[in-house]
Amino acid sequence: MGAAIHVGIGGWDFEPWQGTFYPAGLAKSRQLEHAARHLTAIEINATHYRLQKPDSFRKWAASVPGDFKFTIKASRFCTNRRVLADAGPGIANFCAQGFTELGDRLGPILWQFMNHKQFDPVDFAAFLNLLPRERDGLSLQHALEVRHESFKNRDFIAMARDAGMAIVFADSDDYPEIADLTADFVYARLQRCREEWATGYDNDSLDRWVKVAKAWSEGDTPDGLAYVDAASAPLIPRETFVFFIAGAKVRAPAAAQALIERL
Repeated sequence: MGAAIHVGIGGWDFEPWQGTFYPAGLAKSRQLEHAARHLTAIEINATHYRLQKPDSFRKWAASVPGDFKFTIKASRFCTNRRVLADAGPGIANFCAQGFTELGDRLGPILWQFMNHKQFDPVDFAAFLNLLPRERDGLSLQHALEVRHESFKNRDFIAMARDAGMAIVFADSDDYPEIADLTADFVYARLQRCREEWATGYDNDSLDRWVKVAKAWSEGDTPDGLAYVDAASAPLIPRETFVFFIAGAKVRAPAAAQALIERL
């Protein structure tokens, strides 16, 4: 038996989804509730730009089923900096905003780095040491979205694995693909939705991602992906998060629903 697989999109307020994903005329206050009936996860993007209030997290948690998961995009003020080791105060502020009000609906925190940020072993190790493993009695999971080729490096893979943090898998035309498994969960961002396909990805591609997601959840290292050091990954079931992000964003909800249906 594999671990749970959660499939979703980035955010829930996007104008082109009115009349495509959301019924025409649906109030914005009902969008999250509607999305949570059709998806199993959402990546909260608002936290990347500004701090949110504890009441907002409580309200969001109350709007979704108990098995639904939110992941949280970390503040850009923590990751978009020249010296990552100096991010301590920003990380503390980010973690104090109240996202633990999500309770058991809280999934991983996504730390996204600029595409020009290169791998500096000393500075990056110092940054990872700043990330808390627990907050308000909840264990925290961290996903690292690195977007420069210099991170295709065995030292980085070992660093992430030692920290128990996942390297985000990117299906992208713009960013490197690193499929190495370094945590007890997997975080994938599929970024090639095309508008000419009603489901964002064609049938063959969706069937392929079903097989990959199931393999991840069962602890396998799927064939056909780009690894740096796949051989050292332990064979353990991994909770799996798959998000349809970017590309033709208008198709992301349909792509997520198509994958959920196949799963």
